[in-house]
Amino acid sequence: MNKRIRRILLGTASVLALGLVLAGCGKSSSAKTTTVKVGIVGTDDEKIWKPIAQDVKKKGINLKIVTFTDYTQPNQALNDKQIDLNAFQHYYFLDQWNKAHKADLTPVGKTAVAPLGLFSKKLKKVSEFKKGDQIVIPNDATNEGRALNLLKNAGLIKLDNAKLPTPKDVTSNPKHLKITAVAADQTPRSLDSATAAVVNNTYAVDAKLNIKHAVYAEKIDKNVKPYINIIVSRKADKNKKAVKEIVKAYQTKKIADIINKDFKGTEKPAWNLDIK
Repeated sequence: MNKRIRRILLGTASVLALGLVLAGCGKSSSAKTTTVKVGIVGTDDEKIWKPIAQDVKKKGINLKIVTFTDYTQPNQALNDKQIDLNAFQHYYFLDQWNKAHKADLTPVGKTAVAPLGLFSKKLKKVSEFKKGDQIVIPNDATNEGRALNLLKNAGLIKLDNAKLPTPKDVTSNPKHLKITAVAADQTPRSLDSATAAVVNNTYAVDAKLNIKHAVYAEKIDKNVKPYINIIVSRKADKNKKAVKEIVKAYQTKKIADIINKDFKGTEKPAWNLDIK
């Protein structure tokens, strides 16, 4: 073999070896990732979920945030396998939805608890309500009952002992307040016409309503346990590694700090909350 041919063969071998090394590196860098879609309601929670998405990316999880406009959509989307998790509801809401739809969606981790607020553009305190004033409340069963309990605790009405009250359970309404139920996402808009409205935190934050300026706010005590917000999955997926990693990434000091700072008291981290 002459020297020229030998040099060509050696060069070809070197190129082939380099190609094999690069191919090996490419295979390593494109390690299998798991895509998980999480459904939220409104855009404000993106400030929580975007950093979580960055953190779990290191674990091989591609977390995609899917934003819905109201509470009627995320559970159905999860049940239909359009998304893999959702984070918008409390225990009570999930329980009622599962019963109504004969489903078995399952809580996999606590997130935050958000006090319900009675807001008004016309009044500053409960004592200012007059006869015949209109109060708007959410119309879904769990939040309607929660809103009525809020009005009871504010001293505006009395209720019977129903676990989940409806307007039919009002036993005393001294000021003959007109209590009107509408879709939860419409409650902030009603403040332009109604005297007051009970607004869930999701929509209150989007509407720039500060719980500190509410006419009356729910107290964070043992009575709010059913209203702690949760991450939810399908029952078959609750023990999947990706699900556990996402819950773990949520329940950190980093996310607690974001909740405390950015939500300015409208929400509190619930996974380590001491409620007695």
